[in-house]
This record gives sequence, structure tokens and C-alpha cells, in this order.
Amino acid sequence: MLTKRIIPCLDIKEGRTVKGVNFVELRDAGDPVELAKIYSDQGADELVFLDITATVDKRKTLAELVTKVAKAINIPFTVGGGIGTIEDVKILLQAGADKISINSAATKNPKIINEMAREFGSQCIVVAIDTRNVDGIDFVFTHGGRQATVLKTQQWAKEVCERGAGEILLTSMDHDGTKAGFANEITAEISAQLSIPVIASGGAGKMSHFRDVFTFGKADAALAASIFHFKEIPIPELKAFLEKEMISVRP
Repeated sequence: MLTKRIIPCLDIKEGRTVKGVNFVELRDAGDPVELAKIYSDQGADELVFLDITATVDKRKTLAELVTKVAKAINIPFTVGGGIGTIEDVKILLQAGADKISINSAATKNPKIINEMAREFGSQCIVVAIDTRNVDGIDFVFTHGGRQATVLKTQQWAKEVCERGAGEILLTSMDHDGTKAGFANEITAEISAQLSIPVIASGGAGKMSHFRDVFTFGKADAALAASIFHFKEIPIPELKAFLEKEMISVRP
């Protein structure tokens, strides 16, 4: 049985870690380098770094900050935000990222997924999908959740898999920051139809939510932010809980 991964997420704005509810009302959550080191030392399996205003502000992810974070940790490290070209990926991998995450650029030009997968390998390419339910239909949103698209979430997930993405980071905007649990239904639906790992994001509030997303949601990994940033759930305690629930996790 494959082990499930616990992934803290650093949402970065102007060099600081921030966290909000439903993608808005952001508040400061600390220094990203310090937090990254804490999570690495606590036993996080991976780390995700998202420069959440990079696309909106039409600027590139802070490569210098990426380098500082990479030097502070010894776990796989995914970076996203404002990535739209092969050159962007090269810069971030050289700065210390192990994987990159694309979202808005992929919806504008889906062929970029194929190109990046060919150039760097599928294992390096994570496609982030921010999804919101509108009148009973799940749609993809871009630009940090600010812009709606006509893309239906399940169909888009299937397409990015076929184009060579190595993983999907699925964030439910409806659940984000609510601490009411992950969006298990859509996560399970997408996990069942794809051959690549799905990382569930949005809604973690209790340890049982992680158990549920791994069992009912069929997720391969679970990502969270505020419960880790504000020390509500320590990663070692979460892993011990999951082991007791018969869910295989790395020590």
C-alpha cells in the first residue's frame, strides 16, 4: 500500500506567508523560511510554496526566496505562482525547487503542459486546479481564484493527465480555510478517473478530516496551511493519529 503524504502549504504574498478563508481575508502567518524548516524538521513529506499574487501582479515567483527555503529543508519542494514558460521552470528548478505547479498558464495554453512534461519529465509537473461549485457544476477558477473559466473541473483534470501532468493539486475554493473538512466527493471522483496522484487541498480543520480524505476521498496526499501555521495540529501527532486509523504514512 502506498503511503499517504502530508504536505504543508506556504501561500506567499510580498515575501510573507499568508492565509485566508475562501481565498480572501488574508492574514499574516509568519516567515516562510522559518516555517519551512519547522515543517521539514517535524516530518512533513513535502512542501508546497505558492506565490498567490504572482499571476495577478504579472510578475515572477520570487526565485531568491525559493532558494532560501530550499536550503532550509530536506524534503521535496513544489513551487507555483506566475509560471508560464519553459524558462520560468528552469529558473525555479535552478533555485532549488523539485517540482513546479502551474494553473492559470495551463488553462490559457494547455499545450504548455505537454511542452513542460517533455522538457523536464512528468514527475516535475504539478497542475493546480482551483475548483468551485456553481449551480451544481464544478468549474475551474484561475488567477488565485479571482477569474472563472468555462472549464468543467472533472474534464479538465482528465485532460491535464493526458497531456503529461505528473500530479494534480485539487483545491476546493468552497472548502478553503473553512476547517469543515476536505471536498471528499469531487476528490474521490477525480482520483478514481485518473492514473496520477491527486493532492487534496482546502478545508482541513481536524485530524479526522485527513483520515476521511484518504479513505472516502481516495486522495494520495493532503495539503493544509492554517492548521499547521497556527500550531493547531502538529504534524507528528497527525501522523500518529493516521497510523492508529490504519492509514499508511511515512514516519
